[in-house]
Amino acid sequence: MEVRMMGYRSGQRSSEGERGETEHRREIVEVGKRLWQRGYIAANDGNITVRLDEEHILATPTGLSKGFLSPDQIVKVSMAGKQIEGHLRMSSEVLLHLEIYRTRCDVCAIVHAHPVYATGFAVAGLALEKPILPEAVVNLGGIPLAAYGKPGTAELPETLKPYLADHDAFLMANHGAVTLGSDVFQAYYRMETLEHYAQISFVARMLGNENVFNEDQVRELMEVRKDLGLGFPRPCSHCGLPHTSQLPGVPEEGGEVWEELVRQITSRVVAQLE
Repeated sequence: MEVRMMGYRSGQRSSEGERGETEHRREIVEVGKRLWQRGYIAANDGNITVRLDEEHILATPTGLSKGFLSPDQIVKVSMAGKQIEGHLRMSSEVLLHLEIYRTRCDVCAIVHAHPVYATGFAVAGLALEKPILPEAVVNLGGIPLAAYGKPGTAELPETLKPYLADHDAFLMANHGAVTLGSDVFQAYYRMETLEHYAQISFVARMLGNENVFNEDQVRELMEVRKDLGLGFPRPCSHCGLPHTSQLPGVPEEGGEVWEELVRQITSRVVAQLE
């Protein structure tokens, strides 16, 4: 199995002094183009954000196609949700992004889009947690389905809270998908992997069967995920200390956290096999 690292060093993010706000703006524009070109968004759909520091994020504006943005159209928003720079208006769905950043200090970029197959699963009320592809298990773990929340309101962030501690990709019922990353390209590539997984799962179901990995196979893949630094817990992107926002009741020690997460995932596998 070839695991694609996709041009980033997992779990690491360059300092603002090394990259600069200008480069972040250009990267957001590039990711917007890729989302539009691949048909993951239509019209003015979707949004992209990048964490600049502990107090500010960059965000795509509302009312414009993300496939045709320029760096000067990206807006700057405070962690309190107030727009502080930009001649265009920020999206109301920034509320969702801000809640994720507050909860996950290891996350520095978020992509929200409506890829057809993944969103189809979300509309059908189906999560994408069956372990059927090595790349999906290693790069994403599992993709839970969050309940419906009205876009642009405080309802939407609440629907993701049960899953934020130990997932990097989510389906939102009757809405779309969200992926997280240490930088905007990692978040984008996770969206690609999610949609590819959804397409393959759909085709397999149309053919009448999905062969699911057994418990030992899942454990092996999760160990690969751990070795690549894609598992949990992860260090804070700013201070480098262990990120301890974990599942309720799970010990914060790294080994015990990991064993608990593997146990939960493999138990879901067994349920699928039954």
